[in-house]
Amino acid sequence: MTRAAVLGAGSWGTAFAKVLADAGTEVTIWARRPEVAKALATEHRNPFYLPDVALPSVSATDDHVEALDGAGIVVLAVPSQSLRGNLEHWKGAIGAALARDDASLLSLAKGIETGTLLRMSQVIGEVTGADEGNIAVLSGPNLAKEIAAEQPAATVIACSDGARAVALQQACANGYFRPYTNTDVIGCEIGGACKNVIALACGIAAGMGLGDNSIASLITRGLAEIIRLGVALGAEPVTLAGLAGVGDLVATCTSPLSRNRSFGHVLGAGGSMEVAQNATHGQVAEGVKSCTSVRALAAAHDVEMPLTEAVHQVCHEGMSVAEAVGNLLGRRIKPE
Repeated sequence: MTRAAVLGAGSWGTAFAKVLADAGTEVTIWARRPEVAKALATEHRNPFYLPDVALPSVSATDDHVEALDGAGIVVLAVPSQSLRGNLEHWKGAIGAALARDDASLLSLAKGIETGTLLRMSQVIGEVTGADEGNIAVLSGPNLAKEIAAEQPAATVIACSDGARAVALQQACANGYFRPYTNTDVIGCEIGGACKNVIALACGIAAGMGLGDNSIASLITRGLAEIIRLGVALGAEPVTLAGLAGVGDLVATCTSPLSRNRSFGHVLGAGGSMEVAQNATHGQVAEGVKSCTSVRALAAAHDVEMPLTEAVHQVCHEGMSVAEAVGNLLGRRIKPE
């Protein structure tokens, strides 16, 4: 039986560990906090993130070396901006797994690294020295709470090594979770990073009391931004028309379970950044930091992303939401 180590015990890491276990994969979860690891191991639930979800039989530890011992699949389930620091700490044990088990490194993180402007798979390769063919990414409309409740969902696993993508697909496919495969890692990562920014914009609009026409317009024009950037970086447009693009975008922009949409909703209703952070119970709204790095990446490739620019200005330059909306509506009209 394939054994997986899930490094990260937040909502999505916990839910994906359940997905793997329900697919018949042996799972060990690494938690940063000992009390989380203890609860996972003894209570078979995560009272800090998914308290109402009963987990199947999984092992848990706060020792990453123990978690990685014998793992053929290493799932990286930490926030994008903390991925590098964690990898630096884990890289010795990950290197051993790569050498011993030809392990697959599967990233659940969605974002563009601040400063370097690297995608998550690039960060993984740079820190661990893993070959491109060992690194895969998972992206799709995958709200953790719904998946943990075994509501049907689909996703995409992308890897330049198609056979490895299929092996990962088989390790997590079950009666409620349907993974598809793809070799377009760039497209999946750009879709996953940018949708968080557009979800902030949709949340802001909803918080202002704007209706479905406005939200639909933001989603559609946001998709246009994502496709422009993806194509400039070498992505396939069809990827962004699929689960890792449109699918993830719609779920994140419309669901009250989306931290990014919820964060934006508070801002749109007149709340401060601090109030918005408190409203998401300290959980990471990735788009708050990603809007800056996505904006910089777009500028580096001469790609116009006005919605991303507006979100950055609201979150980091003190612009009011009313002024941001006015600027967007005041832009030159042009063909679609």
